[in-house]
Amino acid sequence: MNQQQPVEPGQVWADNDPRGYGRKIRVVAIDGTHATVEVVAHRAVSSGTAGRQTRIRLDRFRPTSTGYRLVRNADGSEVTR
Repeated sequence: MNQQQPVEPGQVWADNDPRGYGRKIRVVAIDGTHATVEVVAHRAVSSGTAGRQTRIRLDRFRPTSTGYRLVRNADGSEVTR
């Protein structure tokens, strides 16, 4: 079941890619085919990545090995699986 969750501002997603080193991002805005996100947690925070903004294609927000998984809803509630 790789059903894609609707992406909404305020949600927190975790990077499934092992090269992401525990990165979590918060969706700031949606613009067509991309989401603007802000890094909220990362093992390499000392390197200055926390707070950094970037854009990610909406089709990457799915629970595959190189995608993202939803960990917190926009209302702040934790996602349970």
